[in-house]
Amino acid sequence: MNVIFISPNFPTNYWRFCKELKNNGVNVLGIGDAPYNELTPELKGALCEYYKVGSLENYDEVYRGVAFLAFKHGRIDWIESNNEYWLERDAMLRTDFNVCSGFQNKDMDRIKYKSGMKKYYEKAGIPVARYYLVKDIEGARAFIKEVGYPVIVKPDNGVGANDTYKLKCDADLDQFFANFPPVQYIMEEFIDGLICSYDAIIDSNGNPLFETGNVTMSSVMDIVNNGDDSYYYIVQQLQDDVRDAGRRTVKSFGVKSRFVHFEFFRLLSDQAIGKKGEVVALEVNMRPCGGFSPDMMNFANSTDVYKLWADMIVYDKKLLPDGGEKYFCPFGGRRDNRAYAHTHEDVLNKYAGALCMETRMPDVLAPAMGNQIYIAKFKTEDEMKEFYDYLCQRA
Repeated sequence: MNVIFISPNFPTNYWRFCKELKNNGVNVLGIGDAPYNELTPELKGALCEYYKVGSLENYDEVYRGVAFLAFKHGRIDWIESNNEYWLERDAMLRTDFNVCSGFQNKDMDRIKYKSGMKKYYEKAGIPVARYYLVKDIEGARAFIKEVGYPVIVKPDNGVGANDTYKLKCDADLDQFFANFPPVQYIMEEFIDGLICSYDAIIDSNGNPLFETGNVTMSSVMDIVNNGDDSYYYIVQQLQDDVRDAGRRTVKSFGVKSRFVHFEFFRLLSDQAIGKKGEVVALEVNMRPCGGFSPDMMNFANSTDVYKLWADMIVYDKKLLPDGGEKYFCPFGGRRDNRAYAHTHEDVLNKYAGALCMETRMPDVLAPAMGNQIYIAKFKTEDEMKEFYDYLCQRA
């Protein structure tokens, strides 16, 4: 089996996907824009061959890379990046090279455009926020008259919380249109809710081989726009209503043979969209949760999602046994420009027995995740909350 992995060096932990594919007997063929001598020894050891391009943004270059690898190694069975930024690129390559084991160009409207996702959430019986595809300020005012302030505006086809804003009044609306960017924006009613997710590895029949989820304690939009500390955690046990919503979403979107990250709101108050405590739609992401989330899933579930994913690719089934201990696994991201009551060394000393990972976050991910990150695991929610309070206490 030949698998082309796009950008295998970024995020930095994605070499583990390649390693587990290789362990399953796959010829792993990498295409990236980093020089070969800058790849880690672990990644080099996992790749059968690496094709360097000048820029992954240049489709012609990447296309030629796939053509070269197919000529040299034979038919390509999978093309994957597991990366939101390259989902459309992956689909173009699969379509052009007739690789049928993944989403094609025709699928992009429903999985990349936030407006396109809504009817599939609705098909699954999951409420969605009212929205307006922004054309002009008059239309925006009419929408706001219907739903009221605040409203959220974001690119209809966007990555994460980039260029996402909360408009609280007419002055905010005027300022937004004074600097209106040349991309399609979607405006949605504001949902007062806690973001929770359904994360799963799905087989070729649309059935889950592995399921977990996370809870985000602060808005990613506020983290990016305000430079807040970043905090979310992998749950010890996935709640039944989130599992049910996630599975219905899988079926509605026709997901097969993928690692997915579906986001929902759990309502914090009664609203037009639903009652307090209910789960409603946010958006789908047809790739793993970003950053070090796959490692956090491992820590929380005593498992190896990299192997689970590779086994799904090669065997279409789960080979790892269940039964490992379950934990809460929090992520805390601190900012370099903030003064904290407890130093880095204090954190390492106090939580030496609980910390699973601490590292610097790459600059490109730091706006959403923080500069210095800490990942730990705890048996109780109270211990986890105490950890976060200690981590983020200001000087």
